[in-house]
Amino acid sequence: MSEGQKFQLGTVGALSLSVVSSVSIVICNKALISTLGFTFATTLTSWHLLVTFCSLHVALWMKLFEHKPFDARAVMGFGILNGISIGLLNLSLGFNSVGFYQMTKLAIIPCTVLLETLFFRKQFSRSIQLSLTILLMGVGIATVTDLQLNVLGSVLSLLAVLTTCVAQIMTNTIQKKFKVSSTQLLYQSCPYQALTLFIVGPFLDGLLTNKNVFAFKYTPLVLFFIVLSCLISVSVNFSTFLVIGKTSPVTYQVLGHLKTCLVLAFGYVLLRDPFSWRNILGILIAVAGMVLYSYCCVLENQQKQNEAPVKLPEDKESETDPLIGVENGTGILADGGVPKVIPLWTSNKDLDA
Repeated sequence: MSEGQKFQLGTVGALSLSVVSSVSIVICNKALISTLGFTFATTLTSWHLLVTFCSLHVALWMKLFEHKPFDARAVMGFGILNGISIGLLNLSLGFNSVGFYQMTKLAIIPCTVLLETLFFRKQFSRSIQLSLTILLMGVGIATVTDLQLNVLGSVLSLLAVLTTCVAQIMTNTIQKKFKVSSTQLLYQSCPYQALTLFIVGPFLDGLLTNKNVFAFKYTPLVLFFIVLSCLISVSVNFSTFLVIGKTSPVTYQVLGHLKTCLVLAFGYVLLRDPFSWRNILGILIAVAGMVLYSYCCVLENQQKQNEAPVKLPEDKESETDPLIGVENGTGILADGGVPKVIPLWTSNKDLDA
């Protein structure tokens, strides 16, 4: 099996793990919050991250992956930013209507595309833009019910979108810049994320629910679902870093909206949640957009891979005649070598971890 085939297989595995684990934790948390009355979402998230760190520490002790320290300030800033973005998303949900909160989540994709275009000079083709538009339109039809605006809620939503976009872009860039796997980055950033949410979690939950997380009555059933939620979160957090590291922040957001549609469908089929033709139409449009996006990404990937061998003889030719390189604008390289063709998908050792 070639490196490209192994990478594609690993990417499919990461996407599948992300979908299954995310849908599972949503179902578990829905039972915990709606049925059992444990409404302390931010504090629960801090426990998720703490359990994830402990699990990774055990995995490190068992030598399932290698610890690779790098820029401590980058890790700390990244971890704190991730924690803040989670807190802001919870505040956005608390101070806005459900419909406006869904619009906030939809805004993450165009905001990420804009930031990557402005600061990383990344280009998105017309077909990619069209597929994202169809996807967002479908998710909007399926999930957005009302748009009640207020100043505080709008400001919180704007901050939540910006911090989430930057944190997800950083997830991708840090892994590539420092050549660390998703496991290594998650292991080092988890303590900062958990500490941030552990400090602000009880305050935010008390502000949103008017209840005290420490005064809640923890029955055996509540404790069971909390433990189950924390265990599933290990897979959720790992797959999030894995997907963003192997693909892109935009692809991860597309996957997130697919999860939303799956959760809606699951709630209708198994939990008999209220459903309408609008939900069905929105889900179908969103799935069509997601399929089109996946097809366009695969097509563009194949085109770039096919173009790479064509450029290789040109580079070899420039090696024999330096004037050709100068005329083509390549000039003299710093290391004195010829330009190397970099494949679109580079191999990653995440699965080995």
